[in-house]
Amino acid sequence: MADRVLVVSWGASIPGREERGLEVFNEALGIAGRMQQEGRVESFDVVLLQPNGDGVNGYITFHGSAEQLNGLVEDDDFRRNTADAALIVAGLKHTMGVTNEGIAREMEIYREAVGRVPQTA
Repeated sequence: MADRVLVVSWGASIPGREERGLEVFNEALGIAGRMQQEGRVESFDVVLLQPNGDGVNGYITFHGSAEQLNGLVEDDDFRRNTADAALIVAGLKHTMGVTNEGIAREMEIYREAVGRVPQTA
């Protein structure tokens, strides 16, 4: 089971680049599908958000191991798609995180860090 996630999020389209934005989005979905079929990521989810004023219009969450997701961000097709997207949308972000079994390990690291900080009332 995947213990890591990569969240690729984006904001509004840059005016005048919407048609290319659709092409780049479809290319991203193709890359994600191929990577899942090849076992290079465990799975992925696509979310399109309603207008919300927070600057995030949607995201794709890739699920896998640390090795899989590190391989994903180094993949040339993924990197080309990221470069294309960066010219089309505002606020493009890649954020790594943990999930499932990875949570327990991260919480243990956090608990150890808390133990090194003097606690005040």
